[in-house]
Amino acid sequence: MISLTISAILPNLRPPPCENGQICQQANTGQLAILYISLLLTAIGSGGIRPCVVAFGADQFDETDEKQKTSTWKFFNWYYFCMGVSMLAAVTVIVYIQDNIGWGWGLGVPSIAMAVSIVAFVFGYPLYRHMDPSGSPFTRLVQVCVAAFKKRNLPMVSDAKMLYENEELDASISIAGRLMHTKQMKFLDKAAIVTEEDSISKPNLWRLNTVHRVEELKSLLRMGPIWASGILLFTAYVQQNTFSLQQAKTMDRHLTKSFQIPAGSMSVFTLTSMLATIVFYDRVFVPIARRFTGVERGVSFLSRMGIGFTISILATFMAGFMEIKRKNVAFAHGLADKPHETIPIMVFWLVPQYSLHGVAEAFISIGHLEFLYDQAPESMRSTATALFWMAISAGNYMSTLLVTLVHKFSKGEDGSNWLPDDNLNKGRLEYFYWMITLLQVLNLVYYLFCAKFYTFKPLEIAHKDDHKDHEVELGTHV
Repeated sequence: MISLTISAILPNLRPPPCENGQICQQANTGQLAILYISLLLTAIGSGGIRPCVVAFGADQFDETDEKQKTSTWKFFNWYYFCMGVSMLAAVTVIVYIQDNIGWGWGLGVPSIAMAVSIVAFVFGYPLYRHMDPSGSPFTRLVQVCVAAFKKRNLPMVSDAKMLYENEELDASISIAGRLMHTKQMKFLDKAAIVTEEDSISKPNLWRLNTVHRVEELKSLLRMGPIWASGILLFTAYVQQNTFSLQQAKTMDRHLTKSFQIPAGSMSVFTLTSMLATIVFYDRVFVPIARRFTGVERGVSFLSRMGIGFTISILATFMAGFMEIKRKNVAFAHGLADKPHETIPIMVFWLVPQYSLHGVAEAFISIGHLEFLYDQAPESMRSTATALFWMAISAGNYMSTLLVTLVHKFSKGEDGSNWLPDDNLNKGRLEYFYWMITLLQVLNLVYYLFCAKFYTFKPLEIAHKDDHKDHEVELGTHV
């Protein structure tokens, strides 16, 4: 952020401003290098902050304490709420500063905010609940795979109790409780079969692993299909910054004769609806749902995701009809061949699709984060929450792929296609929206199938105030 701010302040680090009637001067190699390095550092920083701050925040609640365990799910609601507020400030206050005061202050204010956050984090360090690192979880996953492969020819044991257990070995990676044996993916259980070559007191982890470590790998593999179902949500969501933005540019955005809403600020409706939904969900929906379901969090995170998928389908389905209405007005006023002319239809016709996407995100994204954190192995929670951001990235790449395929297969003899670059009025954007709707319907069916047969991780939990036998809970947080 500092390097971006400096490049906006110092004239030598950016191209000169464009003047009327003159060709804009392109950035030179050095100026581009500073820009790309700044963006790379931003990406690396975001990759470190976003998944870790979610897992670290949730880790502040002690899962072995019944009073604190029920508060964990609320953290995800309010974490996402705070993130939404910051995004709302970015697309309103920061954009206003950039447009009206300058890019130096526009980038400088977020830089100062980041500096303040670092100071606050450091001063709060003694107050945090720390989870000590216990070696690389990736190494453990590989060890299970190698051990299972080495023992692939061994016959499976008749009783799962004969598989290797070692509470002392797993103590540092099972503070909240040990994972219990499940019947799926039995070929991995061979990594926990004890042979005459194995030493039980000091096992070679490349040949022998505990049930807990085997179940860590199983948990990740079981999470994969549910995780993948979230990709299409972000494929639909990203259209707000592409084609929905193009729609808004062609429509009447004036609030007064002298002021009009910037097309890029239409995302305010998505963010405000998302924030309102989070508050409604936490304060109204959960208490009511709890009476019927008996679940502390109202509904399970899998049910929450299913609701969000359904709302997202409605959002893209409605977007197609809004595009038909926009084009009908354009043709009625003879503006079909004038892509730069404003169509006399208010931009607020797009608010429903923007708002529904915000509601859907409040359900799916938070439910997705809850699912990944709750069902991931204890020692891989920051890695699991990083999968959420990977789903967002994959959704963006999926959108690019779909646009490329549509350009290729909808191309006519005259070179036209559904998504023309120069004139949206001559395209078939509604078909593209409905294609995404159909993909989301198929994705919902896929998700429901995965959710129905999903096996929640079984934990053996020793409560702090319980000196009796360990308690086994299947799907403890569902």
